[in-house]
Amino acid sequence: MPEVRLGGTDGRGAKAVAEFLDAQRFTREQVFTEPSPVPNAPGAYGWWFRAVPAAVDATGCEVRDGLTLLHVGISPTPPPANGKKPVSQDLHKRIRYHFGGARGNADGSSLRKTLGVLLAAELGLELRRVGSGKQTTLAGGEAVLNQWMAENALVSWVVRPEPWLFEDELTADLVLPLNLQGDSAFHHELKRLRREAVLKANKLRVLKEW
Repeated sequence: MPEVRLGGTDGRGAKAVAEFLDAQRFTREQVFTEPSPVPNAPGAYGWWFRAVPAAVDATGCEVRDGLTLLHVGISPTPPPANGKKPVSQDLHKRIRYHFGGARGNADGSSLRKTLGVLLAAELGLELRRVGSGKQTTLAGGEAVLNQWMAENALVSWVVRPEPWLFEDELTADLVLPLNLQGDSAFHHELKRLRREAVLKANKLRVLKEW
């Protein structure tokens, strides 16, 4: 088992990160079974991949059972500082959305947008403005990405009452190339690719039907 990098966490924090890394992982098919194993609760989740997109620098990433951890997220996000009503989200809603359920798409999922950009050449994906033009998704490619994720992506999670606090520990201790907060050469390249894909989409006609 790879050694967990302790970063700036104390012993309790390191144990929590280790528990996160050892949490059970589920496929897309398992997530969408009824009843779903994903709880209606707040927490942090991790995305593990059988196949790492060719452009991704996975050096230093955690590997378990042949799966590579590339991204972590939380649900819900922190309450707004302006006192507005918090977003109504939980692990169940957010994980299923990332997997393409409930009309999940690249407009509402940073993970899906990133995967769509990185797998564009391999899967024939392209960001496009759709409907009224206010949303930028993979259009018909969303179904293609769903299939790729069904074959290659698994998700794990832990329940936490204030997951944004735990997210700080995870991003500080782990190498997460698909999290946009990073400052590595790969992260800068990923942000560039995403920007270019959006700029290109803005120049193309809006797809009213797809």
